[in-house]
Amino acid sequence: MNQTEKMRKLFAEKALSADEMEAIVGGALAHCDSLADDSRFLNVLLRGHPGQCDRYGETYAGGHVGEIKNAWKVVGVEMEVNYYYNRADGVPLGGSYTYKINGEYVDPETAYRHAMQVTGKNLKPSDWYWD
Repeated sequence: MNQTEKMRKLFAEKALSADEMEAIVGGALAHCDSLADDSRFLNVLLRGHPGQCDRYGETYAGGHVGEIKNAWKVVGVEMEVNYYYNRADGVPLGGSYTYKINGEYVDPETAYRHAMQVTGKNLKPSDWYWD
């Protein structure tokens, strides 16, 4: 048995399934993209408000979920975090977010429209999305 086969045998129980790998590659990236966009949008929308969150890129947005959730609360939107975990060690592999207005689930576009209506501001993506 060569070294690679020995390692495979030793760590077989820790190997990720295809679904878990997809969550890492697709889910984590997708959730960071949407979370980063939320921070960009809310940063501009709430400019000057105490609940304004900072702008975060995809790399750092995941570390500021609480701040972004609080910014959503300012405009009457509840953001729920839905993480996917590694079944063996409980480490988050990725996640997604859902939005609620008055207890009803809504899609992100509806949450954005609601937030603009609450603040009385009408933003185009070019107003809040830039590098």
